[in-house]
Amino acid sequence: MTQAKSRRYCGRDFTPRDMRIIRKTISEDPGRSRFQISKIVCESLGWFKPDGGLKDMSCRVALLRLQNDGLIQLPPPRNRGRSGKPCRIALTSRTLPGPPVDQPVHRLPELCLTRVASKDQSRLWNEYIQRYHYLGYPPLPGAQVRYFAHIENQTLALLGFSAAAWKTAPRDEFIGWSPPQRQRNLHLVVNNSRFLIPPWISSKNLASKILSTAARRLPEDWMKTYNYAPVLIESFVQTDKFAGTCYKAANWQKIGVTKGRGKLGRRNVCTVPMKDIWVYPLCKNFKERLLD
Repeated sequence: MTQAKSRRYCGRDFTPRDMRIIRKTISEDPGRSRFQISKIVCESLGWFKPDGGLKDMSCRVALLRLQNDGLIQLPPPRNRGRSGKPCRIALTSRTLPGPPVDQPVHRLPELCLTRVASKDQSRLWNEYIQRYHYLGYPPLPGAQVRYFAHIENQTLALLGFSAAAWKTAPRDEFIGWSPPQRQRNLHLVVNNSRFLIPPWISSKNLASKILSTAARRLPEDWMKTYNYAPVLIESFVQTDKFAGTCYKAANWQKIGVTKGRGKLGRRNVCTVPMKDIWVYPLCKNFKERLLD
């Protein structure tokens, strides 16, 4: 495989010069961890978030993809269990099924959202997703905000919002932006990348109520963390598993269907399940902001 051309990962083009910088960063100090390498690479390449912080989470994902494509060799991960294999999420009694909830949402106590903030909350959220979500738990990409939805002390659902898809034709046509505008303003779009209601929860209209509540809450929490507020949420709903009814009930708009090619799919070859694309504007002038 030739290494003389640029490669795109996590919304960034890595040039041959970038690759030399990355390889030098890895080789010049064998004691560096993957975490340290990602920080140094971000600083060296000037890869920053809109709030001025290092885009190190995206960088870590990009470095793993570069390694998977045979372009670099990272040091072994340090977070390993006794077997020498990378640690996996342990399933504990904390995520065993709870009491069933089958009353309609208007008869339930007040619905609350709690943002994942502590390490313990993060482990618990990850465990629920690993145990009950059909995609399991791969880490969410880039900037992210996660929530527990609950009544009193009972968890009813989990949500995760993270970096938007780099390119998807129906969304990009809906917005009407050019490639430079998309590259400049993509951070203003966030992806509802996880939404889980555990199987023992069957409350009518609960899902749409949670989506509406989260949409009102998200801009403030994103602003507190990243110093800017998103203007549009997107979500991809796998058509052979879900109808997207709760998104429609929460006033989201269906704007198209993915072509099933995935990030590395060949032209006109379906490699991943097709998904409906739903969007929800967070402000009236969202298109003006995205086209700025």
